[in-house]
Amino acid sequence: MQRLNTLDRIRAILRREPLWLQSLTGGKISQVTRVDFADGSSLVAKTGEHSHDLTIEAYMLDTLRERSELPVPQVIHAEPDLLLMEHIAGRDELRPASLRHLGRLMAECHQVRGPAYGLERDTLIGPLHQPNPPTPSWVEFFRENRLLYMTGLARDSGELPSALETRLLRFADALEEYLVEPDYPALIHGDVWRTNIIVRGDHVAGIIDPALYYAHNEMELAYMMLFDGFGADLFSAYREIIPIESEFYELRRHIYNLYPLLVHLIIFGAKYIKPLDDSLAIFGF
Repeated sequence: MQRLNTLDRIRAILRREPLWLQSLTGGKISQVTRVDFADGSSLVAKTGEHSHDLTIEAYMLDTLRERSELPVPQVIHAEPDLLLMEHIAGRDELRPASLRHLGRLMAECHQVRGPAYGLERDTLIGPLHQPNPPTPSWVEFFRENRLLYMTGLARDSGELPSALETRLLRFADALEEYLVEPDYPALIHGDVWRTNIIVRGDHVAGIIDPALYYAHNEMELAYMMLFDGFGADLFSAYREIIPIESEFYELRRHIYNLYPLLVHLIIFGAKYIKPLDDSLAIFGF
């Protein structure tokens, strides 16, 4: 029924007849479909529940297109449970040349400066609410709206052991000992990992599924190192535009990755307890 209903809605919105539908890899809560038309053109339709408002994703894509050179898909139509956007053809296989291109793209995005940390409105990271109250201090913003906020969501989800919550709260009180105030609030995509990158030839043709706000640029770099990583080619190209301090590699990346680890704990469960435990142990908590 959902498939037929989506077809009917696409016909009504675009006044065109879809020729073929093909399911694509989607997220945990959304269905993603490629829609082909008789003239050879295609678009992507994402459908989801009203609890996951797809107009927020549309806002994030539009904002990245307006403020950066990141190749995000153009939004065609957006409703809370239906998002139609440009289809970008390609693969998710990254090689040295495309990794260097991605490094340059991310550095150029991080040169976009905001008036404060956060954003004009709240956004989403995956299915989860992401608060973005404009805040002059990065350390305050990260503590209140990233670490403490997501710790609370993890506790409420039932996935966070109470002893680990206590350690996270103690560490949040000590952040000034480990973090620095950056030179400026940098625009970040917020969810850059391999399956969100579309490659064509030696270039990155598309970057999808943002969770954007203005942050310390290292927040993005830390996430890009967290799971399968992107390798030396990307970071070498990035450093040609923006230097990366040694303290990021040694310390700060482990702090910034507490946030995505908590996100993954909420969505995917207990296998993310150990990485959280290991990260806190680095700092003696």
